[in-house]
Amino acid sequence: MDLSPLRISRDFRLIFSASTVSGLGSYISLITIPYQVAQMTDDPLMVGLLGVAELVPLIFMSFVGGALADYVDRRRLVLISEAALAMLALVLLLNSLLAEAHLWVLFLVAGLAAAFEGIQRPALEGTIPRVVPLEKLPAAIALNSLSGQVRQLAGPGLAGVLMATVDLHWVYAFDLLTFVVSLCCLWLVRAVPPPPAAERPSVRSVVTGIRYARSRPELLGTYLVDINAMFFAMPSALYPFLADDLGGPEVLGLLYAAPAIGSMLASLTSSWTGRIHRHGLMVVLAAGAWGVGIIGAGLAGELWLVVACLAFAGAADMISGVFRMTIWGQTIPDHLRGRLAGIEMISYSVGPLLGGTRAGLVARVTGVSGSIVTGGILCVLGTVALAAALPSFLRYDGRDGLERKRAADREWAERSTT
Repeated sequence: MDLSPLRISRDFRLIFSASTVSGLGSYISLITIPYQVAQMTDDPLMVGLLGVAELVPLIFMSFVGGALADYVDRRRLVLISEAALAMLALVLLLNSLLAEAHLWVLFLVAGLAAAFEGIQRPALEGTIPRVVPLEKLPAAIALNSLSGQVRQLAGPGLAGVLMATVDLHWVYAFDLLTFVVSLCCLWLVRAVPPPPAAERPSVRSVVTGIRYARSRPELLGTYLVDINAMFFAMPSALYPFLADDLGGPEVLGLLYAAPAIGSMLASLTSSWTGRIHRHGLMVVLAAGAWGVGIIGAGLAGELWLVVACLAFAGAADMISGVFRMTIWGQTIPDHLRGRLAGIEMISYSVGPLLGGTRAGLVARVTGVSGSIVTGGILCVLGTVALAAALPSFLRYDGRDGLERKRAADREWAERSTT
């Protein structure tokens, strides 16, 4: 891997450390909440409905967070939202200490966490291009992906061990402790002030961001291809029930961690991505490969084969993510970065959130394996259809996008000066 962003940027090191530590705890809770809902209700649809509880606040607050990220200090926005997420971890801890935990608290916390993620993520993603050189952005994205894979790999594995050995309140207590560490790191990050002549948050400023996204086929392609893949082929809501057939709660963490195994292998060999310029084509190929991996996971009946297929899917998703985020980081002008990051967050969150509900509904009719297989097939077919409908996205060359961004930033700076 290209580790230069960690060497040359102190602020990137701090952000990387904060995200890795707090994300580890968050992944543990991300698995523990669905597991707790499954244990309380024994209904895959109720687990899938957690995504619905997160969807509305996520969509609304992503637009708000994006507009704020273009107007205020992005570091401050990240810090405040991180503190709010820490308080929600405390609520989960207190709820688990009750004689009988409340189901509505789990749904409420899931929705509020999505809202604060919607505020934080645009500011965080808008900060990265400001703390590393643009030519090092693919390497920084790969490092962030590696951090996510470490969290996704270690978090579910640790969650599975904890849930099998200790009470749930200890699991949530660990999540709370990780937020303490991340808040200390984020406190040390230098200010990231808004661009010159930043637009005040308003409906008009949000609409400006939406219009820009719609006008760029390379951006529109990244959104649609990822939504299609995640809506049809994101089976994570079914993992608690799939685990029952494969070994019980002890293997649940392994199922959640399996995609991260492939993602990590892809990240550790990711230096080749900096030499590829047909970014749109790579996103399409990787999304199709994700669907193929999910089909295999649904057809496999043995734990090792399910894990292998999910790992293959995870590697494909990582490759797709690197090229999608490279397109975003190297083409979007800085004065629109926050608002477009909000749209990006919606694009890669709506699919999994609604996909969980889709998977739960279909599982009631076809069973768990049937839901996974049909979702993977629809993912592949949808990817082919989108590739045919978006020829300019397939032809997109990253070198042209980088030059266009630099020109747009220079033009905005000149306009701000005059």
